Amino acid sequence: MRAARLARVLWFAWAVVVWCVMFDRAIVVAGRAYVAAAEVAARTGGTYLRIEDWMRPAAVRAFWTATLAAAILLVVGLIAVKKASPSNPSYIKR
Repeated sequence: MRAARLARVLWFAWAVVVWCVMFDRAIVVAGRAYVAAAEVAARTGGTYLRIEDWMRPAAVRAFWTATLAAAILLVVGLIAVKKASPSNPSYIKR
């Protein structure tokens, strides 16, 4: 039982790490896209690009993408722990 509890805690920790990494990466990519677009607009005399117009939708997308990925990871991990636990009838004792 103690090993299963530890495994669940580790799956939760991994899901948190995955959420943070995916969210951060999406924000960085959106920031770089904004800088590139703003540079082109400034060089060509285009309209001024507001960072809020780029980053607010990117933050929402990043939040939902990271949440979905972490949730899928957590569900798969907790199902794996449940299947592998000795209290599971389908668990084969050797």
